[in-house]
Amino acid sequence: MELPLFHLYGEPPDPRAFNFVHAETIPSRCSLHDWRICVHRHTNLLQILLIERGGGEVQYETSMVAFDAPAIIVVPPTMAHGFRFQSSTCGWVVSFTEDVARTFGDVSGETIARLKRLTMDPVVSVAENDMARLSDLCARLSEERLLSREGFHIAMNSYLALIAIEIRRLAMGRDPVPTHVNDAVIERLLDLIEGHFRSRRLLNFYAAKLAMTSDGLNKHVKRITGVTAGQLIRQRVVTEAKRQLAFSDQPINEIAYDLAYADPSHFVRSFRKETGVTPRTFRANAGRST
Repeated sequence: MELPLFHLYGEPPDPRAFNFVHAETIPSRCSLHDWRICVHRHTNLLQILLIERGGGEVQYETSMVAFDAPAIIVVPPTMAHGFRFQSSTCGWVVSFTEDVARTFGDVSGETIARLKRLTMDPVVSVAENDMARLSDLCARLSEERLLSREGFHIAMNSYLALIAIEIRRLAMGRDPVPTHVNDAVIERLLDLIEGHFRSRRLLNFYAAKLAMTSDGLNKHVKRITGVTAGQLIRQRVVTEAKRQLAFSDQPINEIAYDLAYADPSHFVRSFRKETGVTPRTFRANAGRST
């Protein structure tokens, strides 16, 4: 089983999508799939789900988390995710490409960084009045998209900005001391890891790209995030290994070579050190839980 890659769920991927904003109700798509959205990814879409009524479970990479309304769920680009909704669930799904954030007037990118931070703990419970305000904004955004009146692109981006800012405020109330929001070094390092983790494991590669010493980079990352830069690299490799073990039938030795391990035994030792179980055990457990 390969992990599907979609634009919107069920639609072919569109890596060239630009200035894209979309809003739809949860039932409009989920009811067509028996209220189950199978695990998949989006290349370049950030999604916000507003759960007004009902509940269900969200699969986030290889973890399953239950949720009940009212709640917000934020899904970043490339994150493996799926849902099992109760048939009574109502709410909204707002999808957009990150370039739209430039229209927010937030040059530093802090609003998007706050949204992405929510993904570390995917389900955020909110008050009824906060949900009502957000739902109204989603309804207005959807109306602009459907009616396509004069200036509707500007109006849609404006409503999206208000939604993102409202959620950012809620996030600040929940977590007033972010670990690396708006830290340019950390954000650049994460981008570099995403682009090179399969083939580049040594810290000096990333330090050179950031014009820093390896020791200086490690100290900076440790001070901001609580873990070393090397741990961030290993975490990303393990995340990819978990995806391939859980969502594909690829043999374990092929996964090892795909992730640039010297041999399968090295992969098994490293994976067990990071997770506490062997790849084979992890795959078996993931098969039982999905």
